[in-house]
Amino acid sequence: MLITSAIISGIGLGSMYGLIALGFHVTYIVSHTVNFAQGSAMMLGAVLGYTFGITLGWPIPLAVVASLLLCGLFGLLVERTLVRPFAERGSNAWLMATVAGGIVLDNVVLFTFGKEPRSFPSFLAQKPVEIFGAGVYPLQLIIPVVGIAAALLFHLVTHRTRYGKALLAVVQNPDAARLMGINVRMIVAASFAISTMLAGVAGLLIAPLFSVHSEMGMLFGIKAFAVAILGGITSAWGVVLAGLAYGLIEALVTAYLGSTYTQIVVFSVIILALTIMPNGLLGRPAVNKV
Repeated sequence: MLITSAIISGIGLGSMYGLIALGFHVTYIVSHTVNFAQGSAMMLGAVLGYTFGITLGWPIPLAVVASLLLCGLFGLLVERTLVRPFAERGSNAWLMATVAGGIVLDNVVLFTFGKEPRSFPSFLAQKPVEIFGAGVYPLQLIIPVVGIAAALLFHLVTHRTRYGKALLAVVQNPDAARLMGINVRMIVAASFAISTMLAGVAGLLIAPLFSVHSEMGMLFGIKAFAVAILGGITSAWGVVLAGLAYGLIEALVTAYLGSTYTQIVVFSVIILALTIMPNGLLGRPAVNKV
């Protein structure tokens, strides 16, 4: 059935958008900055996973762990070199710096990994299973579970662990957190590492369903940022819900109208939604102090 296949595909894609967008949420609530190289971090996760798991033949669990650690390292590098020097001076130049950082990474991967798209074989994306008359890959069913589990894990870590509570303290009042002995710089750096690792997870999950190449993250990054704004970038669950909604709308439009109209319809819906709800689905309006 066309609609069943579109819904399952949309939920899977939406979960990926939500994961990447959750990275935007994490850095924004902690430092009021975002990493516009987030799409490139997603691509990096997929490329590293392919390199370690397929090219070098490492066991997949080891390849996944190594890929995510390097994605986290990339996030630390972005925060230290492309965000902190500007943010501490009160400059918004980090906007362009992170965009440039993503372009640099894309081109480094282009020259080292090559320009030809490569398939990422996975036993979870080889033989489809039938659900309500539609054939879907097991990976398409696993992706939403992993996406929602990651969001739930982030929620539990921030509310139930010492480091999570330190992060929330920085979110609420960085100056007070600093006076209480919390290393605010470390928390901000950690938020960027978490952000790029979330994008890396998305890249690893989506790689077997798409071709792996240096430019695969660009469009995903743009869509994920749109999802973050649509959900209300200050709300983790709003971002996740917006990702699922975006993925469903995109898949249904593609199935019934064709890919030619997908971006026109989806982004028109986003503009309309933000006109009605300028703070996003679950976002809160900014409080002006006088």
